[in-house]
Amino acid sequence: MPSAQTAAMENLIATLFLARELAHREHLRTRSYAQHMALGAFYEGIVERADAIAEAYQGRFGLMGEVPMLVNTVSGTIADVLQSHVDWISTNRYQAADPAETAIQNLIDEAVSLYQATIYKLRFLG
Repeated sequence: MPSAQTAAMENLIATLFLARELAHREHLRTRSYAQHMALGAFYEGIVERADAIAEAYQGRFGLMGEVPMLVNTVSGTIADVLQSHVDWISTNRYQAADPAETAIQNLIDEAVSLYQATIYKLRFLG
């Protein structure tokens, strides 16, 4: 049975994977070129950031178990969904990695930064 910390990290990675899936689907649906480009950059970039977080975590704490498959439960626009993920990460990040784990926290910050830049582009440039 994984520790509470490992379970929290698995859920963090699962959230990033869900964001990738949702962004990719919306990327294919949108008629806005700006949104198409913003979502394309997001879904490509968030996978790299998820991978970096998972690898750093596993290098520090050992292998994670199964990363769960999440289902979106947030209604609204893709920007609303991404904002809900930012809120969730803000609430749960320190359960996944202690604040003293600065290398891992920095990688989480990079993922949040990508979310925030994408939300900006979707809301104000799309």
